[in-house]
Amino acid sequence: MSLIIDKQTLDDLNIFGRRDNDAVYSIFNRTHTRGGAAILEQFFRYPLASLQDINARSSTIRFFLRHQAAFPFRGELFDAAESYLADTDERSRLSAQNNTLGRKFNQVIGADTAYQQLLKGITSIIELFILLQQFTDSLKEAAQDTPYATAIREVQDILGQPHFKEMLQEKLPVKIDYEKATGYDRLLRFVHITEVRKILDSVYTLDVYISTATVARDRGFVFPEPLASELHLMEIEGLYHPKLAKPVANDIEMKPDSNIVFLTGANMAGKSTFMKSLGIAVFLAHVGFPVPATHMRFSVCDGLLTTINLPDNLNMGYSHFYTEVLRVKKMATELEHAKNLFIIFDELFRGTNVKDAYEATVAITAAFASQSNCMFVVSTHIMEAGEKLMEECSNIQFVYLPTLMEGSQPVYTRKLEQGITSDRHGMVIINNEGILDILQNGQF
Repeated sequence: MSLIIDKQTLDDLNIFGRRDNDAVYSIFNRTHTRGGAAILEQFFRYPLASLQDINARSSTIRFFLRHQAAFPFRGELFDAAESYLADTDERSRLSAQNNTLGRKFNQVIGADTAYQQLLKGITSIIELFILLQQFTDSLKEAAQDTPYATAIREVQDILGQPHFKEMLQEKLPVKIDYEKATGYDRLLRFVHITEVRKILDSVYTLDVYISTATVARDRGFVFPEPLASELHLMEIEGLYHPKLAKPVANDIEMKPDSNIVFLTGANMAGKSTFMKSLGIAVFLAHVGFPVPATHMRFSVCDGLLTTINLPDNLNMGYSHFYTEVLRVKKMATELEHAKNLFIIFDELFRGTNVKDAYEATVAITAAFASQSNCMFVVSTHIMEAGEKLMEECSNIQFVYLPTLMEGSQPVYTRKLEQGITSDRHGMVIINNEGILDILQNGQF
């Protein structure tokens, strides 16, 4: 079962990014194989929405973290294996009838390049088989009480089949004659290619587990504790954004009687960064991955939807405000189906005038407050909306990011505090930049 998520949310949280080094995906992509990178991408595109599945994946990665297992395969083996398996043309199959004197001569002088490529693919797969057998044997006892025990059994059941047993008896480095290559080629590429593909997929998944465990160790990320969805709980301590060089950590707790976080703060105080940090943590937790925090417990959600960097839809002729309205409508439609959603909305209705934005923010947030099975984070510059909601709704917790003034210079702590802030420093920033002086003096 997959978490409900959409492109807007993936873009808001920069999960894949426009450039690889900017993306959350790039933090975890330490895979040794292209197949591993592809499986990691699938994990990210389809986060989990099942407590059992999240626990299984998280437990497996933690198992590899404890054992600090290294990936036991040479990277070049996979290029040779994939190239070999991609050619399923029957005309390329090795045949005993083709073992002629001319072919043997060409092999001696190094001219039989087609055969050499096939042979490289065959021996690469056999080496992978042997190394995987040794690796799973070494972990079998330690993994017997973990979810990875099932993967080990599946691998060893395939490798234990009679048609693969002879291959496992080969010595490393694998060197075989034409006659053996002919028999192995028929088995690997034409008769049992499905099983061979399953073995490769298991190795690629292993690559993801080991590389993710390495990231958790090197970056000090923690594994969240998933809880039953009906608890509607979110506890995070020491939360920070994983792409910042010097992040400021924050704590947040959401419960059924405080399932809405109403966030205020001046421009540049750090509201969007905090919301992105929270969204990334919730996302990674549902992938079953470690998160940038010191502690996290969370109820498994059905979906994660964010609206942080919402673009205008010029192709449809929509204004920014109407695009916001349609986005809220999408969320309302999802909520109508009584799903357990985690929703983040940065500055509701910034695309309209202050009066309409105030009224719409109060109305929509109050409507959110009636959805006790979901969790919401809403930010705004309009402190009056918070004051009105404080009178009307008992399940909203009000937090803000303060701005301190050192003379005429704003200083941003990035640390959450309880309450609603009246900080408004837009004109201070404009004056500090000397914009009005430039315009008045005609210096443009």
